[in-house]
Amino acid sequence: MKLGEIAAALGAELEGDAELEVDSLEPLGTAGPRSLSFVSNPRYVAQLASTRAGALILGPGVPGPGCPVLRVPDAYLGFAMALGLFAHPAMPPPGIDLTARIAPTATVGEGARIATGVVIGERVRIGDRATIFPHAVVYPEVTIGNDFTAHAGVVIRERVRIGDRVTLASGVVIGSDGFGHLPLPGGGVFKLAQIGTVEIGDDVEIGANTTIDRATIGVTRIASRVKLDNLVMIGHGSEVDEESLIAAQSGLAGSTRVGKRVQLGGQVGAAGHLTIGDDARVAAQSGIPNDVAPGATVGGYPAIDAGLWRRVSAAVQRLPELVRRVRQLEKRSEADGAAPGLDARSRDGSERGASARSRRRRR
Repeated sequence: MKLGEIAAALGAELEGDAELEVDSLEPLGTAGPRSLSFVSNPRYVAQLASTRAGALILGPGVPGPGCPVLRVPDAYLGFAMALGLFAHPAMPPPGIDLTARIAPTATVGEGARIATGVVIGERVRIGDRATIFPHAVVYPEVTIGNDFTAHAGVVIRERVRIGDRVTLASGVVIGSDGFGHLPLPGGGVFKLAQIGTVEIGDDVEIGANTTIDRATIGVTRIASRVKLDNLVMIGHGSEVDEESLIAAQSGLAGSTRVGKRVQLGGQVGAAGHLTIGDDARVAAQSGIPNDVAPGATVGGYPAIDAGLWRRVSAAVQRLPELVRRVRQLEKRSEADGAAPGLDARSRDGSERGASARSRRRRR
C-alpha cells in the first residue's frame, strides 16, 4: 500500500513521499527500499545510518536518515498498529465443512467458518462469526460468545463458558480435570471428582498448549482482557483478574488468586492457595510460596523485593572469594595465637585486658 495510506491508518505525521509503495514490514537490518521499519529502542538508533529501509516509524526527536518518516508519539505502538495492516492470517473457508460433526442440539451463529474434522457436542451454543480450525473438539453443554477463534487441535471440555472475542491457539485445553488426588493412610491414592467448571471473560487470548483446569467445585475463572502465553498451566479453582499477563511456562497451583494488571515473567511458579495483588510484577523464574502485596515487584526464590533480590544475586557471585578471604583470616588468627574464628575486635579486647593486668601486678 502507499505510505500515505499507512500514515492515515496510524494517525502518523508523514515526512516525505506519500506515494511511496510499501509491500512489507521488516527489521532494520533486512529492510529494503520497499519496506517499512521502525526504531523504538535507543540502542538501535545508531543503525539508522546504515539501514536500506524505504520508510521508518520513529518517535519524537529521533532524526531520520533521509528516507520518509512516519512520526508518531510512541514508535513501538505505531509498529504494533502497522503489524495489523500487513497481517494475512490463514482462514478456513466460510461455512461448515462437510466433515465437521455438529450435534443436532448444538447451535452455531451466523457467519461461521467451521473447518475439517471439527466436533461440536450436544447442547453447545456458539455465537456469531466463529472461526474453528481443523480437528478442534467442543464437548457438550459449552457456551461460547461472538467472534470466537479456536485454532487446530483445541479441546474445550463440558460445561465451560467462554465470552466474546476469545482466541485459543493450537493445543489449548480448557476444562480438563484438576490435579485432585488424595493419598490414603493405608496406601493408594483416591481421585477426587472434578465437578466444577471454567469461565473465560471477553477479549481473552490463550497461547499454544496452555491448559486451564476445571475447579474441583465452583469455578476456575479467567477474567476479561487476560493474555496467557504458550505453555501456561492454570490449576483448578484459580482466578486471574482483568488485564493480567502471564508469560510462557508459568504455572499456578490450585486456588491461586491473581489480581488485576499483574505481570508474571516466564517460568514463574505459584505454590497455590495464595494471592498475588493488583499491579504486582514477578521476575522470570521466580517461585512464589506466599502472598505478594499489591503493586510489589519481586523476584527469586522465595520471591522477595526485586531490589533486594538483585543485590543478593550479585553477592552470590562473590561468595567463593569471600569464603577464601575468611579462611585466610582464620589462618592468620591461629598463627597469632587467637582462637580460630576470633574476630579482630575480640583479639584487641583480650590484648588490652592482658596489658592492664600486667601493669597492676607491677604496681
